[in-house]
Amino acid sequence: MEPILKVENLTKTFSRSGQENFTAVNGVCFDLSPGQCLGIIGESGSGKTTTVNLISRLVDVTSGRIVLDGQDITHLKGRALRKVYRNMQMVFQNPADSFDPRRTLGDGIGESLENSGMSRKETREEVKGLLARCGLPAEFAGRYPHQVSGGQCQRAAIARALAVKPKLLICDEATSALDVTVQQEILSLLKDLRSQQGNSLSILFICHDISLVQQFCDRVLVMYHGRIVEEGAPDLVISHPRNEYTRSLIDSVL
Repeated sequence: MEPILKVENLTKTFSRSGQENFTAVNGVCFDLSPGQCLGIIGESGSGKTTTVNLISRLVDVTSGRIVLDGQDITHLKGRALRKVYRNMQMVFQNPADSFDPRRTLGDGIGESLENSGMSRKETREEVKGLLARCGLPAEFAGRYPHQVSGGQCQRAAIARALAVKPKLLICDEATSALDVTVQQEILSLLKDLRSQQGNSLSILFICHDISLVQQFCDRVLVMYHGRIVEEGAPDLVISHPRNEYTRSLIDSVL
């Protein structure tokens, strides 16, 4: 089975006025198979968020290659890149970032559906279904981001991401701004979505907490100073870490 995502020698170097250039991501390589959940962990500054921003094409690469569902998306721009987002969606650390504060959650969830030609009536019904899948009653379509809790807003953000039926869902610290109880609720929701969609949904899960990755992911990559220093099944990485940085990361949370 072909990977849904293939990352080859991904590198990003930032130029800094009056200072040496800074390489935030350095030769990162990995594959993500259909239906798989891959975790990327590391401290702040390890390069994991820059890696995600490169994959999602929010930031241009310095070198390397990104292949999504068989298509090289490394240098796509404009309309061609917009088409890519039908297959790839992101859920951010701050759920409110997914929504316009002046518009309702329903407007935000349904925006991509209307843009694809769905009628207003059909969009309303589809939004209700998406909210239900994510554990929210239909009435939440009429609420604004500031009128709901962080956990409820993150559920709505996941519903928004799922609207276009993406093959790849990127969760960038999607639980870190939530309290422990709500974290577990969001993880449970993501697990349910994986069970429902099988190989049609793959997840890239960016996190700094290896214990959450252990609960949820099939594989984990450990990043340090822009490089992958360790990878494998979470249980194996936690019980038999080979890298000193991985050992210190595990000791800090377990």
